[in-house]
Amino acid sequence: MKKFLLGTVGLVALGMVTPASAADLAARPYTKAPPPMVAPIYDWTGFYIGANGGWGQSRNCVDFVGVAGVVVADGCRERSGGLVGGQIGYRWQANQWVFGLEAQGDWADLSNQRVSLLNPTLSTRTKTSAIGLFTGQIGYAWNASLFYFKGGAAVTDNRFSILDNLTGVELAAASATRWGGAVGVGWEYGFAPNWSAGIEYDHLFMGHANNSFTATDPRLVGFLNDRISQDVDMVTLRINYRFGGYGAPVAARY
Repeated sequence: MKKFLLGTVGLVALGMVTPASAADLAARPYTKAPPPMVAPIYDWTGFYIGANGGWGQSRNCVDFVGVAGVVVADGCRERSGGLVGGQIGYRWQANQWVFGLEAQGDWADLSNQRVSLLNPTLSTRTKTSAIGLFTGQIGYAWNASLFYFKGGAAVTDNRFSILDNLTGVELAAASATRWGGAVGVGWEYGFAPNWSAGIEYDHLFMGHANNSFTATDPRLVGFLNDRISQDVDMVTLRINYRFGGYGAPVAARY
């Protein structure tokens, strides 16, 4: 009986000690979950500068205007060649809409020559050596992808020459800087935080321009003026560097 009582007391004492020991154990540490990763949105706002190069085609129609006002058509001709140049501009973004202003200048090698319809012993040559664009832009952005339209003013530097077919000597020439309009469309992609690359097509409406020249060759007497209509198509690859930050992360919603 005495052994039974001692055993009972021991079991009760052990039961009292066990909860106290469990209470002395350290609580499990709480680790806060890391915030969700949110990719930044590409921001097109800021000044940019870049380079471009590609292909151009100039279409010119030449009319000779006589001293009596008689107009004699001398035909149309096309010639394609290379373009290389640069651009500078500024864009600002409102939600997904992007607006911008840009100035672009290119050296060109667009020259065409053809036997004159007025006098087969002569040839006429029209050369465009430089092109400038001053345009506004409106575009729509899908993060780092931007599609845009542009339009504004265009200027070209041209030289018109009349050549002797037998000797190749330039008998008369007139140089002119002419203004017109331009429309275009392009796509650009931001492949790095401040770098983007794209492709653009532009059409230039240069209208009609009158040129006057002097010549002593008897074949040109009576035709000392010409009227040239011009249109230019351009396709260029572009790369731009934009000054400014990359953008801000989208606020997470819970």
